[in-house]
Amino acid sequence: MSAVTVFGVVAVTFMMVAYALEGRGRRYILAFAAGCVLSSLYGFLAGAWPFGVVELVWSGVAVRRYRRDDRGR
Repeated sequence: MSAVTVFGVVAVTFMMVAYALEGRGRRYILAFAAGCVLSSLYGFLAGAWPFGVVELVWSGVAVRRYRRDDRGR
């Protein structure tokens, strides 16, 4: 298994765990956004640029949701 593949597995796993925990607090929304950025980086490193672009867009969506979420403010 290459280092890029291991990075991808860790990034996507982190992203999915953060997504599953979003209901527990807005910090998990921000963690999901970070996971999307990491997954995007993996996509570009692996040569799957469409995946990289889509994950980058999802990170923007998540940051927007984080800013609009007023839990814990």
